[in-house]
Parts: sequence; structure tokens; C-alpha cells
Amino acid sequence: MKNRYFKYLEKFSTRKILVIGDLILDKFLYGTVSRISPEAPVPVVDITKETFMPGGAGNVSNNISSLGGKAMLAGIIGNDNAGETLKSRLDSLNIGISGVLVDDSRPTTIKTRVIAHHQQIVRYDRESRVKLSPSVLERMTDYIEGAVREADAVMISDYGKGVITSGLLQKTIQSANKKRIPVTVDPKIEHFLQYKKITTMTPNLSEAAQGMMYRKKVSTEAEIRELGQKILKTLQSKSVIITLGERGMAIFEKARQPLFIPTRAKEVFDVTGAGDTVIAVLTLCLASGAPLKEAAEIANYAAGVVVAKLGTATVTLNELKEAIKE
Repeated sequence: MKNRYFKYLEKFSTRKILVIGDLILDKFLYGTVSRISPEAPVPVVDITKETFMPGGAGNVSNNISSLGGKAMLAGIIGNDNAGETLKSRLDSLNIGISGVLVDDSRPTTIKTRVIAHHQQIVRYDRESRVKLSPSVLERMTDYIEGAVREADAVMISDYGKGVITSGLLQKTIQSANKKRIPVTVDPKIEHFLQYKKITTMTPNLSEAAQGMMYRKKVSTEAEIRELGQKILKTLQSKSVIITLGERGMAIFEKARQPLFIPTRAKEVFDVTGAGDTVIAVLTLCLASGAPLKEAAEIANYAAGVVVAKLGTATVTLNELKEAIKE
């Protein structure tokens, strides 16, 4: 089995993945706390370090790049310092940025996390969720149509910041299906019912239930089975993978029995960006010819590596191989 896994991993360096979605600059402020503010009952953090990382679709692309694959990224930044910082960071990580477009009407999305003694104290966001203007959307669509011709798979990273629209989804999925390459989605609840005729999607249990407008809580294996089958039928997708946190994953495919696989995490330190790692590895595996079950197993190993790291982390090919060996 492991030798078969490695066969797919060795193909990563020849795969091109088109990543479409919302770009985020993840800003981390690290410091220490030794006192409480006299102005309010909150800790005062003495900042000692500041770092920046690509978030959202940028983090998916970073995971693809760190595993040796080629990411072609399509997304939006603002005409501001944060956008320049993000674009420069993406370029330094060997990520294709021809599809990273500037929109003068919106700021670059920034998520700022303040961390003291390995504990996140607060997060504050600066963003716009307004849909793209027709002119920007046209430029984005033109880039995507050309990039699909080069790609071995298309990955849609929807964070609900305005890049992913019904029209963009429909055109992208049609183009990828016409070329017969995998289309994977990290979904957002608002667009859930619009991800039709895709290869697979990776909602967590809450997203899956809310996306299908369930009013009741879903928790038992029988309820998860019913939910997964309903998603397959409603979206006419080839498959769906529902991530279950410490319970692992549930895999649903047409004409096959649902499959539950356990988590591979030995220690959970920080789940930031773990979903990005799962969808990146899954997409690379599918683009390399892996069946869905084996692609999900490999992605599960990758998630186990990344949750043991602090912050917006990625997994390397060597780390993934070691996790599989162990």
C-alpha cells in the first residue's frame, strides 16, 4: 500500500494545479504577556516578532508548491501595501501569480492574529466581501480559461470574500469537465448548492449540514451517511469527503459504500490552515492518477503533520513520506 502511495507522490513535481479563490494575507504578531491593561480586563501583549504568510487560496497554493507541484493562482488583491507584501511572498514561494489581479475598489484581505505564549489572544480582520466588478470578473475569467488548458486539475478555494461567483463557478467547472481534469472544492456555505458536477469537495461536518440546510444536528454515523448521500445526489458530484475533526473523514462516492477513515494526527497543536493542506494534497493526488480513497488517505496523513505545527503551516514532501512510513 505505502509503495503505491509513493508512486503518486513522485508525480507531484510534474503536476500543474490551477487554484482559484480568495487571497488573504495572514499576519502574525508574536509576543509575551506579563500584565493586565488598567483600561480594561484584557492582557497587554508586548510584541517581539511579526511575520506574514499567504492565507486562503494562497495557503493552498503554498502547500502545493511545498510538495513540489506547480500552483497557478487566480485571485484578487487590493492596490495597497498588504497586496504588494502578499504578491511578493507568493512569488518567493515559486507560485505562479499571473492570475493575481489588482482591484482598486477593495482592500487586500488581512487576518491579523496576536499570539502570546503559543496561545492566540485575538484575531482581527480587514476585508471586503463585495462581489467583483464586471471588468475585474471578465479579466479573471479570461485568465482562468487560458490556465485550464495548461492545468492537470482545478482547485476552488472559497472563503466567501467575493471572488467566487455563480457565473465564475459554472464556467470554470464546465471548462475543467470538458478537458476531463479533476475539479475539487473547499466550500463556503453560501455557495454550497452551486458546486455542481465537480469531482469532490471537502466540507467539515458543520459546513455540510448547513450547506444542505439541515435544521437538526448531525452527529451519528447513520446521520452522516444520510447527509453524504444527499450531497452526492443534489450536486450530481462524483464524490464528497466530509472531514470530521478528531473522528477522521467520511468518503462518499457514486455507486460505492461510504467509507470512514480515522485521523492520523498524533498531536493537535493548531488547526489553522489544516483544511487548505487537505484539499491541496487531495488535488495533487487526484491529478497524479490516485483513486479517491488513496488520495484521501494521503491527505489525511498530511493533515496529521500540519496540525502539529503553529500558525498557517504547510507540509513538505519529505514530511509526508515520513508520516506515511511511520
